[in-house]
Amino acid sequence: MKFIVFAITYPVIWALSRLPMRILYIKSDLLYLIMYYIIGYRKKVILENLKLSFPEKSDNEIKKISKKFFKHFIDLIMESIKAFSISEKQIFKRYKYLNPELINKYAKQGRSIALVGAHQANWEWSFGMPLVIDINSFGAYTKLNNKFFEKVIRNSREKFGFRGYKTSDLIKGMQKNFKDKNQGLYLLLSDQSPQPHKTYYWRNFFNIKVPVHTGAEMLSKRFDLVVINYVAKKVKRGYYEVEFQLITDTPKEFENYQITDKYTKLTEDYIKQQPELYLWSHKRFKHRDKVPKEFS
Repeated sequence: MKFIVFAITYPVIWALSRLPMRILYIKSDLLYLIMYYIIGYRKKVILENLKLSFPEKSDNEIKKISKKFFKHFIDLIMESIKAFSISEKQIFKRYKYLNPELINKYAKQGRSIALVGAHQANWEWSFGMPLVIDINSFGAYTKLNNKFFEKVIRNSREKFGFRGYKTSDLIKGMQKNFKDKNQGLYLLLSDQSPQPHKTYYWRNFFNIKVPVHTGAEMLSKRFDLVVINYVAKKVKRGYYEVEFQLITDTPKEFENYQITDKYTKLTEDYIKQQPELYLWSHKRFKHRDKVPKEFS
């Protein structure tokens, strides 16, 4: 059954990916009308997240942000489809890195890097990063139930040089790389909500106490990784700019959770600049009523 689903669906996705972006955006406009006005995909979740995050904004302002989010979200789906066939020339034109020299400076020093980021703007096109940085690049991914889709998606994301680890295999992969003295950059998107029973730390995110991932901090201290923040901004439809920011190159000098605090604060600040570009459709605040006493 999984192969049948793949055999029916993937040719359609591949055919769509071959279309020019202007045609994909026309389809995106039509799909937006359906998703927002007819289906209302996760509209309740999105509005609740926005109201919790921006209590100072009026209902009309929240509604405007939600509409912009839906438009961007559908665009992101089309851009993710385009990723299957996008060329080097196209990715260079549409996804620009403003300061790759920050990464390359530490790469030349022989340092490995934890690149932290969030589900902001377009993170799917970040697989082109190896084209502009001088270090082996790795990313963690969640294993899909359909092995056929997993294979083609993984091949697509690795075509410019990224290498993927299943999330459960990431630490083992890093250990092997350090044992074999293989330098690497590890892309870690750390803004989504972990399960409370697996959480070591809770802190405010938009003035709401939430569980936060601390894996990037733990790994940076364990392997002495340079910690660099990665933020993508939307310049105009279909065009993005990425900026890298140093969080620390001496992670072992920080007290527990200070690195996580710095990353979370940066993430929040950038979301406020372009709130419609954050992934509001995931339930970031769903555990706010489960805060342990020591963090309340």
